[in-house]
Amino acid sequence: MKKKFKLEELDCANCAAKMEEAIRQIPGVTGASVNFLAQKLTLEAVDDEFDEIVKKAAECISRVEPDCKLILQ
Repeated sequence: MKKKFKLEELDCANCAAKMEEAIRQIPGVTGASVNFLAQKLTLEAVDDEFDEIVKKAAECISRVEPDCKLILQ
């Protein structure tokens, strides 16, 4: 499954790169891309565990940049 999410309050391109790398390390993720300029996350992951993976991705984002929020488009 592949979905796009809006990232609110993403202030740093370096943080975006760190988020992308952290999300790619989550088991079940087959692809992740954070676009700093567009303020978007494209996440591709195993269908069965997608909701759980989204929660883990949100945790990764909060660890890197606490004010950033993940919003389903």
